[in-house]
Amino acid sequence: MKSVTLTFTEDEAEILVDALETDLEGYEDSAKDARANGNRADVATFTEAAGRIKAVRDRIRAAIDA
Repeated sequence: MKSVTLTFTEDEAEILVDALETDLEGYEDSAKDARANGNRADVATFTEAAGRIKAVRDRIRAAIDA
């Protein structure tokens, strides 16, 4: 997998974290809806996406707090 290096100000990184959290909420809501509808494939897809978003968000937060 190709790695990309970007540089952001702390404010810009916070904006990215906020955007990721908003996106995360959407995927979590979609997973809940899919679960309620019994759509296991969509539950897995949305849950996986939410997990990947959390990982990126947490990496950015760690960089901000470093």
